[in-house]
Amino acid sequence: MMSKSEQLFEQALQVLPGGVSRNTIFRKPHPFYAEKGEGCYVTDIEGVSRIDFANNMASLIHGHAYPAIVNAVSEQLTKGSCFTMATESEVNYAQLLCDRVPSFDKIRFVNSGTEAVMAMLKASRAYTGKAKIAKVEGAYHGAYDYAEVSQTANPSNWGDIDKPSSIPVAVGTPEKALDDVVVIPFNDIERAINILNQHKEDIACILVDLLPHRVGLIPADNDFINALYQWTRDNQSLLVFDEVITFRTNFAGAQQNYDVKPDLTAMGKVIGGGFPAGALAGSDDVMKVLDPTQEKVLLPHSGTFSANPITMTAGYAAMKDFDQAAVTKLNDLAKYAKEQINQAIAEVGINACVTGAGSMFRIHLKATPPNNYREAYISKQESLLINKLLDHLFDNGIMMINTCSATLSTAMGKKEIDSLVASLKDGFEMLKPDMA
Repeated sequence: MMSKSEQLFEQALQVLPGGVSRNTIFRKPHPFYAEKGEGCYVTDIEGVSRIDFANNMASLIHGHAYPAIVNAVSEQLTKGSCFTMATESEVNYAQLLCDRVPSFDKIRFVNSGTEAVMAMLKASRAYTGKAKIAKVEGAYHGAYDYAEVSQTANPSNWGDIDKPSSIPVAVGTPEKALDDVVVIPFNDIERAINILNQHKEDIACILVDLLPHRVGLIPADNDFINALYQWTRDNQSLLVFDEVITFRTNFAGAQQNYDVKPDLTAMGKVIGGGFPAGALAGSDDVMKVLDPTQEKVLLPHSGTFSANPITMTAGYAAMKDFDQAAVTKLNDLAKYAKEQINQAIAEVGINACVTGAGSMFRIHLKATPPNNYREAYISKQESLLINKLLDHLFDNGIMMINTCSATLSTAMGKKEIDSLVASLKDGFEMLKPDMA
């Protein structure tokens, strides 16, 4: 007898490429299918319940079916889901976010993190009149040709550290797109500035994730960010932050930890309260490129579902309850998790380490934390071991992101962390002979 998941996957293969709508949830021999989620637990269609440390790739700050969001959205649904009109909900939510973050004078809502980054880069070009962007090697910024350059570079093609190559992700990416992306190493001021100086007449913006997941989930150094900021001031460029993932790490986002304010910030994930969402926010001066009241609109921009009242209502409810007390409590829980995982690593005596900040952390099967993408790069052997560990965790009731990363939700407590650590410790013991 085939399981429900096997039967559903057979059907999915007939209508979806590879049987999935997003590659990140594909598993061999088949994906698992969710039946319901409640708090920090997800139950699949086979009836198996697991603790959810993935939280839909960091987007669920309060876990599943959070009552305040369910109630608010249910009420809005009776009034309508979208209109060819503005709504009060978008104004209220814009006010909440602009009051929350000092660098937000104005905000424009979109429908995803990818769309937010895309709009941010186009706004930077419109404002500066320049074409090129600079980005950190290995950093993930969504599925836009320019933003995704070099996010999957490897030792065979990433080039010299003093001049990293612009490597496409998708086959068929135009060479022109690659030519317009300048790749800089992470947290390396001297090399980054030397590379930027070679293109200083052409760079519209420097795109930075302050805690880049693909680079190793390690924070950007304050001195590195200060140096990039000063370079943009000296060269009529913009410093723009991708906080699609990192906005959850502090009350005012990851940027709260740094000396400078970005010109623009892209957001997504948690600001949607479990619904598709994105936003672009920044200074009055730069955001004016989107302003339809201007005599000449430098960046005409719209979107059928942008600022729809369902997302605005859900996002408002989510972020209103993710106040400073909730942020502090969740970040303290993540700190406890990292301490306990490090203790398990030491007790087992395995070459592993934990990185992260705020309510996110990542486990590396390396002796010491990486400093940049090249050090964080996962070899084939390490990939096999990580997948083995992830399968072990999944079989023992733990869901993680496929890089062995975790994002916490306010629905969690020490009980769930202790369950994770116990399963990890067993997993480390299992891997130890393979790592000798």
